[in-house]
Amino acid sequence: MFYFVILGIFSLIGAGVSSRLKSKFNHYSKIGIRSGMTGLEVAHAMLDHYGITGVKVVQGQGYLSDHYNPRTKTVSLSPAVHNGRSIAAAAVAAHECGHVVQHDTAYNMLTLRSNLVPVVQFSSKIQQFLFLGLIVGMGSGFGGSTLLLVLVATFGITALFSLITLPVEFDASRRALAWLDASGVAVGTEYDGAKDALWWAAMTYVSQALASLVIFLYFLLSFMGRE
Repeated sequence: MFYFVILGIFSLIGAGVSSRLKSKFNHYSKIGIRSGMTGLEVAHAMLDHYGITGVKVVQGQGYLSDHYNPRTKTVSLSPAVHNGRSIAAAAVAAHECGHVVQHDTAYNMLTLRSNLVPVVQFSSKIQQFLFLGLIVGMGSGFGGSTLLLVLVATFGITALFSLITLPVEFDASRRALAWLDASGVAVGTEYDGAKDALWWAAMTYVSQALASLVIFLYFLLSFMGRE
């Protein structure tokens, strides 16, 4: 029961942060930048500045679905960012290109996160089966401790991934803001707006990391209490 209370609390926190991010994005999407550049143009300009070639910048689908895939070397920008000529579009496009710069310079935290992706995906898939097995095991008196230990391990991997993601995201934003300022693409109040928007984007990762860490500690303490 305590697990579901924790999950509920952090779900509410996450929803609140997500709502705030959407509000900020919508606000800064309505404010144009004096350079008049689209998100696509911002992305290409930043990549050109760092002399990075072989990276595709494409228009994706959805809302706030922007991401960089290091395996395919593709920056996918949501329509509002790809075609937008706003503070929000410039900030998000530069942030995703910040990940490209990380990849190009072999930023160690990005490399570590990328290597963990297959393990995290596997852990996430089996967690629901572990929950079911734990309930059955506890009810029959068999295997409860073993299943709980495996569950602790999977949530530990998820928590580790979430924590590693934090410096990756903050560093990408730092690189983006530094370039936006130095290049003159976003200056003054435009720069302040980009910084505000990216800060709230980072807070979504912070709330996810805290939730993952608390849930991991809950199951770890539950396991230790059985010993």
